Amino acid sequence: QVQLVESGGGLVQPGGSLRLSCAVSGIIFSINTISWYRQAPGKQRELVALLTSAGNTNYADSVKGRFTISRDNAKNTVYLQMNSLKPEDTGTYYCKIGPVPPYGDNYWGKGTLVTVSS
Repeated sequence: QVQLVESGGGLVQPGGSLRLSCAVSGIIFSINTISWYRQAPGKQRELVALLTSAGNTNYADSVKGRFTISRDNAKNTVYLQMNSLKPEDTGTYYCKIGPVPPYGDNYWGKGTLVTVSS
């Protein structure tokens, strides 16, 4: 059974930093693309950052230069380092692994809440 468990969310002041973690089990972690999404209240879920098994990254324009996605294949864990946080970064952050061969399935965690407020 594939499981993704996010952690590291919380309340932070504007300009602060947080590091999110996502521990993955039940799947071969190292060969799959893993991503972070977020969903703000009343808005659709959006892609924040993506990291392929080859090390290629993609970031939403709104977080470029502030967020960094990384992975530790030995720990089956992906991280999202978030710096210079803004109130508009507030939302629930989800990690996703996939699409997983051969059927293209995607697996999601339950999310961790990030609130940026003074």
